[in-house]
Amino acid sequence: MKTLCFLLLFSVSAFAAKPNIIVIFVDNFGNGDLGCFGSKLHRTPNVDRLAAEGTKFTSFYVASGVCTPSRASLMTGCYPRRVNMHVSDTGGAVLQPVARKGLNPAEVTMAEVLKSAGYATMCIGKWHLGDQPGFLPTKQGFDDFFGLPYSDDMTKDKKPDVWPELPLMRGEKVIEAPADRDHLVKRCTEEAVRFIEKHAAEPFFLYLPHTMPGSTAHPFSSENFRGKSANGEYGDSVEELDWSTGEIMAALQRLKLADNTLIVWTSDNGAVKRNPSQGSNAPYRGSGYDTSEGAMRMPCVMRWPGKIAAGAVNDALCSTMDLLPTFASLVGAKQPSQKLDGHDISAILLDASNTTSPWDDDGFFFYRMDQLQAVRAGDWKLYLPLEGKFKTLSAKQVPSPMELFDVRHDVGEEHEASAQHPEVVQRLTQLAEKARADIGDFNRPGAGQREAGMVEKSVPLLP
Repeated sequence: MKTLCFLLLFSVSAFAAKPNIIVIFVDNFGNGDLGCFGSKLHRTPNVDRLAAEGTKFTSFYVASGVCTPSRASLMTGCYPRRVNMHVSDTGGAVLQPVARKGLNPAEVTMAEVLKSAGYATMCIGKWHLGDQPGFLPTKQGFDDFFGLPYSDDMTKDKKPDVWPELPLMRGEKVIEAPADRDHLVKRCTEEAVRFIEKHAAEPFFLYLPHTMPGSTAHPFSSENFRGKSANGEYGDSVEELDWSTGEIMAALQRLKLADNTLIVWTSDNGAVKRNPSQGSNAPYRGSGYDTSEGAMRMPCVMRWPGKIAAGAVNDALCSTMDLLPTFASLVGAKQPSQKLDGHDISAILLDASNTTSPWDDDGFFFYRMDQLQAVRAGDWKLYLPLEGKFKTLSAKQVPSPMELFDVRHDVGEEHEASAQHPEVVQRLTQLAEKARADIGDFNRPGAGQREAGMVEKSVPLLP
């Protein structure tokens, strides 16, 4: 009896110790857009507070500079090419409405891993991994979904004979079309708070992929923020996203959940070129949609009081692909049987002085659609020499020379160093060749690639 009581107490204690997990994933948002990462334009007190109470990660990468493949990697812990989400069904960079393609339901997602460990799960915001019934969040490990199935700029007026009105969904049903774009951040925040309140007595996973600032030239925000920032519509959107973060932090505090909640705050890719140009990827070179540092090196803050150091900065090379295996390790869930590219970086999260990254040996690879363009290991990033480098969403190609930069100490990439470090060039070139053999390159399939989901005939999402 004594042994049984001990086991029961241990089981209850272990369950209670599982942290709630919130991933806030904003859209087309640059490193230089947050006060805690150097912005002088935007007022972001809530994310700044997250950074003060947690750790800033300054070499944190997404696996693509554009949203569909970036989100596929976050969900699966794999490079987009491995899960065949690096190009759309029509050969484009992202999935469009009524696409035949989507994330394969056979892939094990972050939500499925956490659900297996007893977590309530919800996706609120922008999905963009397939809008057909078998590809929706509720088929990928999420108990519920509220938001858009794809980008908010994919509206009927662009392709009136092909695309439906922008659908806002709850679960698997369209509840509004066209969606009210001005109030998406506000409504998603309210949904997030309700979800937290509903599941306050059990471990929960909230994936909050916000729709803003988004891909439009004129980001949307509600009337409480419109015209209030010092940086136009983009700044208004940034400051509303910060407000949203504050509402979630306040809910956690009110429900006494803050100390047992791990929050990860980052972006799907860097700020894109707009007219007028408002987003900032400073101090990095480049902008969203390519393989530059500005496109793929994201602001990232993680807070877990008492577990993740407060006020720390960690420059270990990390990625969104690391989150799935790390979460599994932290909550005692079984790792997926499929090959992952991400690593368990819990030792880095829980020890601010630990800057030794598994990527330093394996190499981190920068793909633009199906083309390998660069590799980073340790301090160094090598841009590979390419006769035809994909540069835009339309896959226009231009010649590109080999360039080597110490992106840890020369973050603006001002000093090209290939002539001074031929041994580094050789090592990174060898790592690139290993990637080509495993996950492929332009006109070269990889032995480790898996199939995406595909339907024979796609249908539009309608109310």
